[in-house]
Amino acid sequence: MTAAKTVVAVIGASSNRDKYGNKAVRAYASRGYHVVPVNLHEREIEGWPAYKSILDFVGAIDVATFYVPPHVGERVIEDVAQKGVGEVWLNPGSEGPGVLRRAEALGLRTVQACSILGIGESPSRY
Repeated sequence: MTAAKTVVAVIGASSNRDKYGNKAVRAYASRGYHVVPVNLHEREIEGWPAYKSILDFVGAIDVATFYVPPHVGERVIEDVAQKGVGEVWLNPGSEGPGVLRRAEALGLRTVQACSILGIGESPSRY
């Protein structure tokens, strides 16, 4: 994953700076990614407009990184597929068997790992 104009949706983004959904927003932004925070209840996160659904964002999304529990991921994985996202990162705690089965059935390319580490950052820095 490289930053050059890459658009990253952070599913489960948070305005709480102690949560990984917020740390991810800050880590990706610091590396030059275009960040699309997705959260049902927030209007803005770390200066980025937040969206209730990945489908509400106008434009292509290259990567989606999940910071939600598996039961939520199972509901939103369909939207990620419909949006045509090329790569899905399932962070620790989000990678339940139902999400994995559905992602595979939808033909999504998934990575089970910490996406913050995946871009060369450390969550403890944020």
